[in-house]
Amino acid sequence: MSTEPNRPDAPVRSIDRFLAYTALALAAASVLCFFAIIIGTAAGMDQKSFGVGVWPFVAALPMFGLPLAFLMIITLLVMSFTRKGRAARRS
Repeated sequence: MSTEPNRPDAPVRSIDRFLAYTALALAAASVLCFFAIIIGTAAGMDQKSFGVGVWPFVAALPMFGLPLAFLMIITLLVMSFTRKGRAARRS
């Protein structure tokens, strides 16, 4: 058993919330776009059809959204570990 008194956690900053929710929304939108491409292909769309309308955006979002969401999550983890390390040193 630990003999240390319970310390309150460091408060969550607004940038942490922003990174978390934005990464979640970006990853979810990317996965939905990925499934939309799969469904469009299964419905008989050819490569020419994916080049018009909103489809270029739907095709590009998973390529850029998932890596960006991953980088945002890594940034969030580094910031969280740094914040908790500083809070532990102070007490």
